[in-house]
Amino acid sequence: MATVLLKPENIFSVGKIVCVGQNYLKHIDELSSKRSETPVLFLKPSTAILAQGQHIILPEYSREVHHETELALLIGTLARRIKSEDWREYVAGAGIALDLTLRDLQAKAKERGLPWAVAKGFDGACPISDFVPLGHIQDIQNLSIGLRVNGILKQDGSTSEMIFPVGDLLAIISGIFTLEPGDIVLTGTPAGVGPLKSGDHLEATISEIGSMVFDVL
Repeated sequence: MATVLLKPENIFSVGKIVCVGQNYLKHIDELSSKRSETPVLFLKPSTAILAQGQHIILPEYSREVHHETELALLIGTLARRIKSEDWREYVAGAGIALDLTLRDLQAKAKERGLPWAVAKGFDGACPISDFVPLGHIQDIQNLSIGLRVNGILKQDGSTSEMIFPVGDLLAIISGIFTLEPGDIVLTGTPAGVGPLKSGDHLEATISEIGSMVFDVL
């Protein structure tokens, strides 16, 4: 089972990774999608976790692997049908994640009305940073999110742009999936997603959390 570090010393075993799709309007526009009245949810297995120091390996069965930079939340206390205003009681920390997506496989699955499990849940599909304790973050809804690929800025957004803010997301998600300590919630990506290629160097940043770097083999 994958593990993640909550600075400075607590180790959590990762259970499930609950992801939120299309939570930023500009990202919806760039994919030519339509806004949903409720959050678009999907899951990644714990085996998708890729820790810093490891390399992103592009699957041989895809020709279009996209980066999506996201705010990640580490669940610290069992959460079931919680109230949106109480969300802080259940989150241990915040980190940076990449929701790697096999866009070509996802597009084919969408065309046929099939699940996205392979496109989103393959091994290494969730590169992730260590987590910063939640108490170190002043305003979770006012964090800048950025990604540079080979030094070129590709994604530049803010958590203030979320359609469904963190409290609402966790209330909705915990009403469907019981969230357990070690579960991770990815909160959606701002615009600027795009393909990766072998040799790329990625640096993802979120203000008040820090940065993480990954190289693509």
